[in-house]
Amino acid sequence: MKEKKAEKQKYALVTGGSRGIGRAVCIQLAKDLDYQILINYNSNKAAAEETLKLVEEAGGKGELLPFSVTDAEAVKSALDNWHQTHENDIIEVIVNNAGITQDGMFMWMKYEDWSKVIDTSLNGFFNVTNHLIQKLLVNKYGRVINMVSVSGLKGTPGQTNYSAAKGAVIGATKALAQEIAKRNVTVNAVAPGFIRTDMTNDLDEKELKRMIPANRFGEAEEVAHVVSFLASKKSGYITGEVININGGIYS
Repeated sequence: MKEKKAEKQKYALVTGGSRGIGRAVCIQLAKDLDYQILINYNSNKAAAEETLKLVEEAGGKGELLPFSVTDAEAVKSALDNWHQTHENDIIEVIVNNAGITQDGMFMWMKYEDWSKVIDTSLNGFFNVTNHLIQKLLVNKYGRVINMVSVSGLKGTPGQTNYSAAKGAVIGATKALAQEIAKRNVTVNAVAPGFIRTDMTNDLDEKELKRMIPANRFGEAEEVAHVVSFLASKKSGYITGEVININGGIYS
């Protein structure tokens, strides 16, 4: 008797998936779509394990995949090892969510605060997506979703580095979308405004919400719903877009 071929398992990779918006995205994808979730993290293993537990509680399955998106060799090694142990499986969805802020006025900004932010958002996008893109093209299906920001669209004072990084990813999103649309691979960006997460804990919410027409900060789950839609088959004719989730702030 012939052995039955193992069914190909499909995965969604979320970089920076251990906390905040990344965690909400992992949980939402597990709820909505038939993907196992690859939860990438850099150093906070406990937070990543908590995300995995929440994914499983939501009825999904997942794995932890530690690497720093800024380290091209580490990205290559981690993904190559993963493919070796998952020979028949495929990563169909890439959510480039990893990002950091190092805020400060440009005139006093240190080079390391500039390069760290650019490295994480922009080079992180390149390192992960460039390594996986060929498999999506051969497969003739895929979704690339880049987490950007209102800062990348309108610029935010005190965040010249972050605005530059996210603005660059927006440009890359639009260009790459046109390169690979014929292969049924879409590339879109999601641009949150002020979202209640660890990253915004130190902000004066009471003061800032006055400039938001919706008069409140957003929730990570609201961002995750949009990412989940873009990761689904329903979004096949949307590519090269930047979708704002900012409560009406000019962008």
